[in-house]
Amino acid sequence: MKINPYLIFNGDCAAAFRFYAQCLHGTLEVMMTFGESPARDHVPADCHDRVMHTRLVVGDQAIMGSDTTPDRPYSGIQGCSISLNVDSIAEAERVFAALADQGTVHMPLEATFWAARFGMLVDRFGASWMVNCEKDQ
Repeated sequence: MKINPYLIFNGDCAAAFRFYAQCLHGTLEVMMTFGESPARDHVPADCHDRVMHTRLVVGDQAIMGSDTTPDRPYSGIQGCSISLNVDSIAEAERVFAALADQGTVHMPLEATFWAARFGMLVDRFGASWMVNCEKDQ
């Protein structure tokens, strides 16, 4: 069993997942819009460019997402964080800086009593991230 976060956006899912692929050195396996899907005729035309489903693979893990549609009111990404556990301080610093670009740092990446580095941020798309490096390898 694997647990895959699924993030919902309000029209900027494609931009967010391209950004995440770059920051996390991942591969976008799929990105299908509503207009490209069999559901095309059941979605307003102004939503055809929105992402119906995308999947980003990083190593043996995945994060998925989509855009919302007008029938599902959007209230932002709230109540959870995506936690990244990395193996080196250098990688923690790289990933944290990349995700924090144009975002908001809530806790700077620094040594803690449990980790060589830990930090928290909200990225430019409103997703909350925690970057954790327990020990430098």
